[in-house]
Amino acid sequence: MIEFKHVTKRYPESGEALSDVSFKIERGELTFLTGHSGAGKSTLLRLIPAMERPSRGEITLDGVTVQDLPTGKIPFLRRKLGLIFQDYRLLNDRSVFDNVALPLLITGHNPHEVGRRVRAALDKVGLLKKEKRLPLALSGGEQQRVGIARAIVHKPPVILADEPTGNLDSELAEEIMRMFRDFNDVGVTVLIASHDLPLVRRFSRRTLRLEHGKLIEGG
Repeated sequence: MIEFKHVTKRYPESGEALSDVSFKIERGELTFLTGHSGAGKSTLLRLIPAMERPSRGEITLDGVTVQDLPTGKIPFLRRKLGLIFQDYRLLNDRSVFDNVALPLLITGHNPHEVGRRVRAALDKVGLLKKEKRLPLALSGGEQQRVGIARAIVHKPPVILADEPTGNLDSELAEEIMRMFRDFNDVGVTVLIASHDLPLVRRFSRRTLRLEHGKLIEGG
């Protein structure tokens, strides 16, 4: 489903963020990506939806060679992905409903289908009764769940999560991780970057570990 072959990412200012990274994640697998701050976790995740391009090597997603895609086809690639960020990236002047609806509106779904899917996604993350609220009226954990609902509303086969529990207390962090496990249980491929090693170990799944841009475990 996701494969890196000898991938290197170099920035002119700071040098190599990733160095000769190779691994394969099978369809329906839940995998953790760990490493110290600056190890290259976010860079690796950004390469998969072509938010960054590799300096060398090959990346494939569901059989598509990512780095060769022309710019115009990148939005179609990203429809296969649910992207979740540590800083939520919600539109604070729009309601919870409108934030979650955004991916469906971009892809031209009809209003009836949008309403049905948004409410189903909000119900899944336990926020159906807060659809009219603005994000700033919610707790950090609730805002993260809005971000998760937005990521799953178009039913992507792959979820990428970059430090999704980094701003949450331990109880909320475990609740969010259980939610990802539930998505994986119904066949979604999930890749989660996290520096919370005790939490990662409790879920006993395959772990890729980066150190100074090199993959030293799990490849």
